[in-house]
Amino acid sequence: MSLHAGGTFDIDGWDAEKPYQEENGTKLSRVQVGKTFHGDMVGTSTAELLTVETQAGPAAYVGLETVRAILHGREGTFVLQQSAGGGAEGQWLRWEIVATSGTGELTGIQGQGTIEVMPDGGHSWTLDYTLD
Repeated sequence: MSLHAGGTFDIDGWDAEKPYQEENGTKLSRVQVGKTFHGDMVGTSTAELLTVETQAGPAAYVGLETVRAILHGREGTFVLQQSAGGGAEGQWLRWEIVATSGTGELTGIQGQGTIEVMPDGGHSWTLDYTLD
């Protein structure tokens, strides 16, 4: 059975970006991020992101995020693989649950979702998932 969850999250921590390559106006960096989730999923996460910034500003990132949460009443952990970017057509932010990463009552979880930056600068999220 496919389930749908949604809510918001707060960014609790954003460690200073650590550039590891700068060339021709493009900078690649690593950053660690902490979040608190609200809504159908309540919990926290830590993420390790690799970012790219061009002369025009932030351009894209990829990352892995460990989520520790209660999702629709089930407690456990799982890992999200994230990718995001933007251009003339706008932003896109996606995540996918890493297969076999679920633990506890979230063992067997699979799915994907999106993140949206709200007009006030906050973040909302959706997750469509299945659970064995």
